[in-house]
Amino acid sequence: MDTPVDTVVRRMRALDAALHPRDGVAVFNRVYLTVTETVDRYVDTGRFADRHAAITLDVRFAGRYLDAVAAAVGDGRAPACWRPLFQFRRHPGVRPLQFALAGINAHIGHDLALAVVDTCRTLDCAPAELEDAFDTVGDLLVSLEERIREDLMPGPDLLQIADPLTHLLGSWSLERARDAAWTAARALWALRELPDIAGEFTERLDTAVGLAGRMLLTPLAEPPLRG
Repeated sequence: MDTPVDTVVRRMRALDAALHPRDGVAVFNRVYLTVTETVDRYVDTGRFADRHAAITLDVRFAGRYLDAVAAAVGDGRAPACWRPLFQFRRHPGVRPLQFALAGINAHIGHDLALAVVDTCRTLDCAPAELEDAFDTVGDLLVSLEERIREDLMPGPDLLQIADPLTHLLGSWSLERARDAAWTAARALWALRELPDIAGEFTERLDTAVGLAGRMLLTPLAEPPLRG
């Protein structure tokens, strides 16, 4: 029987089929599809201590990304953290690795904290009760980061050291972003009875993550001249 995660996987596969392979959103979507398929296997093989909590968190988490895509395609307005990726998705001077990490930055830096709070409200639990699922998904993402970098930025080590992309991406860390997301989730949960302050905190978080995403998408090559 299909789980809600299976439904998310199907939606991501449909999105992958609909997008041009070099579209920046498609680059991130392929990365995230790999992560979600792995989470689905973890659910099926009992890797999570609390299966229901893990599924709920994963679906709430993925839903924020899919909602952002729908908003960008339709008449809505995507969160600030996602706008740089949508704005630069076809820029010829932005490399695939930049697209992938800009998407991860938006999803981890902003969406993950909100997904934890969404899940806590749904399951009527505190963030501490989701820590196992959070850590398992986070460890999976961190373990994939090196492979993502190698797949999307191949080449001799010497060239990588000299490449400006190496220096640009050296300022961002998925592991630090994950830790910050957990802190933000706990802060938002603590502020749940203070909606005005929680709303302001969320807005500032969205803006800050969007600024980091814009820097990650700095074009590093001039567009080719048209003949």
